[in-house]
This record gives sequence, structure tokens and C-alpha cells, in this order.
Amino acid sequence: MPKPLEAENAGKGAAGASAFLLKLGGRVRAARAAATMSRRRLSEVSGVSQRHLAQLEAGTGNISIVLLKRVAEALGARMEDLIGDGRSLDAEAESFAKLFCAASEERRRKAIDALAPERAGSARAQRIALIGLRGAGKSTLGRLLAAALGAPFVELNAEIAKTSGMPVAEVMALYGQEGYRRLERHALEQVAAAHKVVVLAVAGGVVSEPDTFNDLLSRFHTIWLKAKPEEHMARVRNQGDMRPMAGNPAAMDELKAILVSRESLYARAQAEVDTSGRTVEESLKDVLGTIEAAGFLNA
Repeated sequence: MPKPLEAENAGKGAAGASAFLLKLGGRVRAARAAATMSRRRLSEVSGVSQRHLAQLEAGTGNISIVLLKRVAEALGARMEDLIGDGRSLDAEAESFAKLFCAASEERRRKAIDALAPERAGSARAQRIALIGLRGAGKSTLGRLLAAALGAPFVELNAEIAKTSGMPVAEVMALYGQEGYRRLERHALEQVAAAHKVVVLAVAGGVVSEPDTFNDLLSRFHTIWLKAKPEEHMARVRNQGDMRPMAGNPAAMDELKAILVSRESLYARAQAEVDTSGRTVEESLKDVLGTIEAAGFLNA
């Protein structure tokens, strides 16, 4: 006997809801990884229980719009990024997005330069930004690189602290991820406006904020400093910072997951330098060679 229409529609609706929750959970997990935020920390910032967050990420728990808004704000993400179905683009823009994603890095850069409101080289001037996870060598190499080029060295987090009048940790505690991201964008604009020649080191999570990262890419020549996960962790510990390992036996697995989730974003940089197994002097030589070969200082 055929199913009554109401029962059939209810079944389709339940299946659709289940699929939606699974996609939503995946997006929340990806956003949390991109923000380098533990579930416990997300719970503290958003006010949503860890149990509820676990169900949300697993795609097994429903969540109210108000609670989802809190989660999005805590992650520095937009609601539409978490619940959107990708249909906001028109057909032409969607076609371009697919071609862009499938293109080589060189073709992507050419497309961005062609679409930029002003010539990309001119917009970037002689500003160089080092991106990558903590422990890649951004601060150490940044200072040495600036000295070698006769340029000022700026750490974006230091600028945020200067602007806010408090350490970045206090900014995060007081204003949350969203407040920090606003200050980060403002500090980036200030650095670009104040310097035509500068070496800038930015926090690893800048790539998870699309508007700020796009602004960075358009105003600075970007170099991704890469390293193996084990070296990232060892360098941070050698600096005396034991927080990544404290009370977290899965720290290395989380670090690897973050690297995987951000790899395609970091790869948008104009150039990359692998510091794995290299001394500071060797890495500095590699970075200087990359800058010369790419003509970053010719603009």
C-alpha cells in the first residue's frame, strides 16, 4: 500500500533535517579548527555547554538560532557561513568560483590581480607579511628579515595590544573572538596606511577571517612559512610556552588537524618557504632568495 502523502513528506523532511544538521556540524568543527579553539574554550566564550556543542558538531543535536548565533560570534564566523547552502552566488559567479578553485596558484594570483581595483603590485608596495602557524619562525625571521632589508618590523598582535591598551589575551577574554577580529582588521589597516616598506608578522588565525585575510593579500606580499607539526610544537615549547601541551594529550593531533584545515588558505600566499630542518640562517637566506626571485621589492 502506498504511504500517505503526509507520512512521505514527513520522511523527506526528517531526512533533509538530518542532512542539514550533519553539514552544520561539519562547518562548526571546521570553523573551530580554523579558530584554533578547543571545545571547552568555545563553550566558555559562547555560553553554550560542551555537551550541546558536542551534539552540534556530531550532527545529532538541534540548536536554537540564538545559541547558534552565540557560537558563530565566538568563532568569529558569520551565521550564513555555518548554515548557508552555497546558493547565494549567481550562476556566473558560481562558475567563476569553481574555475578559481581548480586553477593553479599562479593563475589564481593573476585572476586576483586582474580583478583588483588597482594594480596589485602597487597596492602591496614593498610591504611583506609572514603568515603561518605559531612556531613557523614568523617573529624570529621577521626581525632578521627587516634588519637585512633595512625595514621596520611589526607584529600585528603587538599593534592590537597597543591600540586596545591591554595584552591580546585580555582582549580575547573581554571582547571575545569577534572583538579581537575587529581590532585585528583595524590594526592591519593602520600598518598598511603607515608603511610602504615593512615586514609584518601576523597571527596564524588571520586566514580564518575572509575579509581581513583578503585585505592582507591585497596590501602585502605574503610568504607562508611552513614547518612540520613536530617542529611547530617543539619550537613553541623551546620558547618556554607549555600551553599547547598542558593537560592536553591530543595536542599534536589537534595541531595536525589545524594545519590540514588551513593548508588551502595558507597556500593563497604569493610564496612559501619551508623552514623544516633548516637553521635560522638558512631559512633567512631562503626567504631573502624568495623575495628577490618574486620581485617583491620592485614595486
